[in-house]
Amino acid sequence: MGIGALPLEAGGVLPSVTMAFECWGTLNATGENAVLILHALTGSTHVSRGESEEDGWWEGLVGPGEVIDTNKYFVVCANMVGGCYGTTGPSSIAEDGRPYGSRFPFVTIRDSVHAEAALADKLGITSWHAVIGGSMGGARALEWAATYPERVQRCAVVASCAASTAEQIAFAQAQVLAIRQDPHFAGGDYYDGAAPTLGLGLARRIAHITYRSETELESRFGRQAQGGDDTISHERLGTPGKGKYAVESYLDHQAHKLVGRFDANSYIAITEALMSHDVARGRGTLAQALAVAEGVEFLITAVDSDRLYFPAQSEELAAALPRDVPVRRIDSGIGHDGFLTEVAAVGDLLRESFFKD
Repeated sequence: MGIGALPLEAGGVLPSVTMAFECWGTLNATGENAVLILHALTGSTHVSRGESEEDGWWEGLVGPGEVIDTNKYFVVCANMVGGCYGTTGPSSIAEDGRPYGSRFPFVTIRDSVHAEAALADKLGITSWHAVIGGSMGGARALEWAATYPERVQRCAVVASCAASTAEQIAFAQAQVLAIRQDPHFAGGDYYDGAAPTLGLGLARRIAHITYRSETELESRFGRQAQGGDDTISHERLGTPGKGKYAVESYLDHQAHKLVGRFDANSYIAITEALMSHDVARGRGTLAQALAVAEGVEFLITAVDSDRLYFPAQSEELAAALPRDVPVRRIDSGIGHDGFLTEVAAVGDLLRESFFKD
């Protein structure tokens, strides 16, 4: 759906923006039974299988009779500005008929929230029953509550934080540089040639290490060799792919999956947006920035083994909210990705708080 031009926080305007989204259920006459679910960094709009044959990334959470019952609620998931799943991004065709490529502007989490608000206007949604997101989606959900508190009744921030920390920015910078230093990156204008798949794959490997806990990696792989390979071998130095540890093969697999479905420029654009995340930017202290959300009911949730978004960051966020909000824990040894793998636990927390009926 077209939303027109999008003014940008960094200055200038992104013209003629298209928003891609999926929806489930039916919007009621007052436009107030809508639920917005916001995806993580490389996530898509496909939260639930719905009428398709492909499971969603939060399968079992959304649908008829599920926690977010689509017999009652109208559920929307929109692709973030800068993405590559239909919303205007670097691979989109600009007004001159060529892909934006290196010309795509810097966008922030706040910019994408403004775009999502414009989409909500187009859909006739006056107020969200709930805005829910995990990881980068949690950053967007929090930004929604601070930017449009009058349009958000409930806000769930899962495995996220109030602002990206120096360590999170450091991990992100390494990923962005991995892509930019790929010889096929061509400054971002690679659409007529080979894509920078090696750089994107390396970026995914770096990221995925932070998505999983040390305990989980050790218990699954330890020091095992892949397929009976000998890791004490000269081949490790002279023959790429030989003498692998099992954990290396696992990271290779994760890289291969992402390279097959995601655009490298979009990875950079969205990663930069997440690096910019700071809900208090231009709004005073964190408490001052969140004071406007006094009428919003919050659910703040942390994964206890998360080493990317530490539970202490959820505690800091909760402490700055205008009302007393306890941090709920998801018990998982997986690490950050527990917000995706522990669907039942996420569902239980949402049912207890936002979807009691």
